[in-house]
Amino acid sequence: MTRVACIGEAMIEMSLDGDTAALGVAGDTLNTAVYLKRSAPEIEVDYITRLGRDPFSDRIKTFIASEGIGTAAIGIDPVATPGLYAITLGEGGERSFTYWRSASAARQLFADGDFSMLEGYDLVYLSGISLAILPHAVRLELIAYLKDAGVRVAYDNNHRPRLWTVKEARDVTSAFWGFADIPLPSIDDEIAVFGGDKADARARFSTAPGLGAMKCGADGPFSIGAQVDQSYPPADRVIDTTSAGDSFNGAYLAARLQGMTQAEALRAGHDLAAKVVGCRGAIIPKTAM
Repeated sequence: MTRVACIGEAMIEMSLDGDTAALGVAGDTLNTAVYLKRSAPEIEVDYITRLGRDPFSDRIKTFIASEGIGTAAIGIDPVATPGLYAITLGEGGERSFTYWRSASAARQLFADGDFSMLEGYDLVYLSGISLAILPHAVRLELIAYLKDAGVRVAYDNNHRPRLWTVKEARDVTSAFWGFADIPLPSIDDEIAVFGGDKADARARFSTAPGLGAMKCGADGPFSIGAQVDQSYPPADRVIDTTSAGDSFNGAYLAARLQGMTQAEALRAGHDLAAKVVGCRGAIIPKTAM
């Protein structure tokens, strides 16, 4: 059985609708873990993070388990609590976020320098946010470990500028683009970190190692590592773009891990993302997939 470890921060999500808010659980790599597992139930998916000993941490862990995702590698901090964020929607479904995460338990992930929990997996998936919440020394240790671990690595450059400096983001992301087996950049984040325009962002991956996809919003994905010529229909409606990239990653990885072609994986990712943006919140009901 194929085993995947997704690393990151699981948070409490408040999706605002006027004066009311729907409470949920989300986080960029957790969203991907959920959509990966839903798209390929036969794949074993574990989530690796840290939580506290509080009702919201219990809520998060219960939710993760309810999606069939393994929780055995989730560490428990006796003092810290999980982070929280609120989604505010603007015109065209574009979202803005407000975060309360500075004391999140996930910031202590790998603080002891022990990466043994990552052994035995066929693929490790993480993002720029997974790295940005960690101390820089821990980031470097994790990168060094993954380079030598003999495990396939998938990386999304998901960028939150408030979490780290542009130089830190550039250095860490450059390192991953140098060895990631499955690069999954978002074009807007690539431009935010490295500058240039869309053409420059695509050109930077013309000689990159690995086989992956650059997410380009409504334009559809750009294939990395293989020439793919196909069109991608637009979403029927756009209500909330939260988790568009995360859901793309989940379906794309599921297709790849099931042996589908690059073209099929790109289409699977795009088609799921088109459904996700038609619903509110990061993780949509199973019935909407």
